[in-house]
Amino acid sequence: MKYTEITVYTNKNGIELLSAALMQIGICDIAVNDPDDIEELLQKKNSYDWDYVDASVLELKKCEPSVTIYAEEEAKETLSAVKKIVASLRASHDDLGRLECKAKVVDDTDWKDNWKKYFKPSRITERITVKPTWEVYERQTDDELVIEIDPGMAFGTGTHETTSSCVRLMEKYLKLGDAVLDVGSGSGILSIAAHLLGAGKVIGIDIDPEAVRVGRENVALNGFADTIEIVQGDLTKGVSFCADLVVANLMADLIKFLSKDVSKHIRPGGVYISSGILAELADDVADVIRAQGFEIAEILFDGEWCAIAAVNK
Repeated sequence: MKYTEITVYTNKNGIELLSAALMQIGICDIAVNDPDDIEELLQKKNSYDWDYVDASVLELKKCEPSVTIYAEEEAKETLSAVKKIVASLRASHDDLGRLECKAKVVDDTDWKDNWKKYFKPSRITERITVKPTWEVYERQTDDELVIEIDPGMAFGTGTHETTSSCVRLMEKYLKLGDAVLDVGSGSGILSIAAHLLGAGKVIGIDIDPEAVRVGRENVALNGFADTIEIVQGDLTKGVSFCADLVVANLMADLIKFLSKDVSKHIRPGGVYISSGILAELADDVADVIRAQGFEIAEILFDGEWCAIAAVNK
């Protein structure tokens, strides 16, 4: 699908005037890009449940303020109306920045698939390689385990430190035939890895129906639809499965929140692997896990992230 993207570059003063003028003539499909909003959000960080602020968000602070209008591909009338508003504002104000208007036709199929060029086969641990479905790849060694995945735009590719740390701990602590519960299964990559590493029954659970759909598709891609079950659900409600190993790659606050429920779904002597935790929060999360009757076996650090392996005493 093609559409026209019209962007007017202004300054802080011009954003409100321009937005109001556009709405007065019925143009409401707009996006405001104000770098001051990013700064304000960062100043309020402590009031949000954030573990991490992506570098791409910080880059937005350097952008010039602008208002973007989205219109159908043939947008001559819309473009003409926007230009008239810009001309009127330029004539009546001298403090609204450069007030320059630019328009371009955009094909959304370009950005839908553009991210794929950055996802290449990647060896995430000594034994496991993750490859996208659209890349041709041959095993480099006989004992290499390959996971084929199509994460879509909404899920990770498995190459992030939080995921690779989980898999490295699974390689160390998962025993042949273990029952595995993957909490917040997302794309299904940890469920698939557990099966490849010798797990018996594997269940992945996620509250997001889209995650369940993608997870099931990836499980099927790897030929494990009969041995890995991906279900929609909430660990805190109505889940009766008891595992030898539970893995949860989430965020620090979620790990702390779910640890009490995890203890109900893991056998004595079982291993709880959690990740998605900033290194600076390692002790805080470990304390919460200990309070639920676990003994910390290992904290694995990778850059600014860490993963925790704990044994159910």
